[in-house]
Amino acid sequence: MKLSERQRAYWRSNLLLTFCLLLIWFGVTFVAGYYANELNSLQFMGFPLGFYIFAQGSMITYLVIIAIYVTVMNRLDRRYRVK
Repeated sequence: MKLSERQRAYWRSNLLLTFCLLLIWFGVTFVAGYYANELNSLQFMGFPLGFYIFAQGSMITYLVIIAIYVTVMNRLDRRYRVK
């Protein structure tokens, strides 16, 4: 099945968005976890930063990632007239 140029552009945009958001997810989930002990030497709102990132910050980041994905995909759907 051949894709039209418009369909290829849509999927290219979709994959780029997904890749960028997965990089953010990976950074918050694994990179911050790897450096949790070092982050705990810093304070945020009276809590060690490593603790705060995993207790609150990661959940907030995940919700923001979802909101960004929904917003951008809705715009892409309108731009490329995808139903």
